[in-house]
This record gives sequence, structure tokens and C-alpha cells, in this order.
Amino acid sequence: MKKSKLYPWYFALGAILLYTALCVVPGIIGIGYSFTDWSAYSKEVNFVGLDNFKKVFSADDNYLGYIKNTLLFTGVTTVAKTGLGLLLALALSRNVKAKNFHRGVMYMPSVLSVLIVGLVFTSILNPKTGFLNELLRGIGLESFTQKWLTDPAIAFGSVMGVDIWRGTGYIMTILIVGILAIPNVYYEAASIDGASGFQKFKSITFPMLKPTLAVTIVLNVLYGLKVFDLVYVLTNGGPGHKTEVMYTAVFKQFSQGLYAEGTTISSVMFVFMVIIGFFMIKILTKDEVVE
Repeated sequence: MKKSKLYPWYFALGAILLYTALCVVPGIIGIGYSFTDWSAYSKEVNFVGLDNFKKVFSADDNYLGYIKNTLLFTGVTTVAKTGLGLLLALALSRNVKAKNFHRGVMYMPSVLSVLIVGLVFTSILNPKTGFLNELLRGIGLESFTQKWLTDPAIAFGSVMGVDIWRGTGYIMTILIVGILAIPNVYYEAASIDGASGFQKFKSITFPMLKPTLAVTIVLNVLYGLKVFDLVYVLTNGGPGHKTEVMYTAVFKQFSQGLYAEGTTISSVMFVFMVIIGFFMIKILTKDEVVE
């Protein structure tokens, strides 16, 4: 009996060792390479100290612009997906007709492959033959047609719009689960006291939904900071680097054989994600309601 109790620890130890070997060790090695001049153009790897980090944060290069784009993408999409997801969750957690059908329709975009979403919207947003511009022309709003993915002024907004469309349903689903987990007795007591719908949301739903909101916001922020695939498929960072984010820059650096710069950018983003994730969880859960 004593021996059998040790089996769960064997599995836990194996999982820890596997995670360390596949994730922690490569990460440490990558951080180490960010202090070198590792590239495809030389067989020698020399220690260069903080030179790569100075280049990333130098105004002479475009990296500060990429950081700005990444933070803008993260902020806008997180606020939009969380806000829209919360509104949809509140609407579809009530007794409305065909609510399961509506939930399924709203959730469906989030299960689609990013590659498929990117290819579909590349076609939809085509300035000449795309569905969106054709629709606008068909209803007499030709003045609203745009070069959605090639105009530097609106390309990044178009990319963020596609991401918001794809991710809102996922956030909605998580928040619906959080809302349905709130005991109904609180609402019944509030109804007896004559509370309005807004008062119930302010005093019951929102405070008790804070832990779930914290999870969705952190997930959104971390996703936004490491976004790559959607930007790459839709615009590949163009036009003129206007939609370039940090991980498309990493991809291009590795593609050009500049491995040290690529690992430096990855290291910087890893530190950003750890710090931002830690402080966001601390801030968002400090007033968590405990039943």
C-alpha cells in the first residue's frame, strides 16, 4: 500500500523532467545565445555582451516600432474581445430563444485554423474583388471601399478587426461558464430587495465574475504579445512594416540567418510576458470574491 502511494509522484517527477528538458533548458540556451553574435554567416560564436539588446531598444532600428505595434495590438484586441465577449455572455446566459444555436455560431470562428481565417479574410478584404468592397459597391457605398490590407493607414486596424472577430466567441464561452457558476440565490435575494438588472450586474455578477475575467484578460494579453500567425498570413508585416510585430520580426531574423538577434527579441518578449502576466494576475485578483 505504501509503495502504491508513490506512483503519482513518479508521474509528477517525470512530467517535471520532461517539461524541463523540452521547455526550460532550450529557453535558457536561447537566452544564452542572445549574448552572442550567432548567425548563419560564421562558424564562430562570440560573446558580445548586451550589444544585441542595445540594438533592439535603439531608435536607429525599427524594433521600437515593432514593440509599439505589439503593445497596441495587445491592448486594442484585449479590450475589444473582453468587452464584446462580456456583452454576448450576459445576453446569451439568459433564457433567450435558440441560445445554444447562437452560442455555437459565435464560438465557431475561434475553432477555425488561423491559416484558414487568414486566407479567407485575405480574399474578403481584397480591394478589387473582395466580398466586402463588392458589398459596399452593391449597396451604393462605394466611397467606403478601402484597400483594407495594403493601405498603411488602416492595414493594422484590419488585422486587429479580424482577430477580434475570431477571438470574441472564445472569451464569450469562458464568461458564460463563469456567469452560470454564480449561485442563483444571490439574484433571487436581490430581486426580493427590488434591485434592477444593472444593480444585480454591479453588485453580484461583476464582482463574482472577476476571477474569470482575470483569466480571460491574462490569456488575451499573453496571446497578443506573442501574436504571429494571423499577422503573417494577412500582411506579412506590411505594408512598409506598418503591421510588423515582434514575432514576425523574430521569424524574419531567423529566416535571414541572424539567429542571435532573433533569440534576443524572443528573450525580451519572454521577460515582458512573465512580468506583465504576473502583475496582471496580482492586480486583477487582489479583490477576488471568496464564497
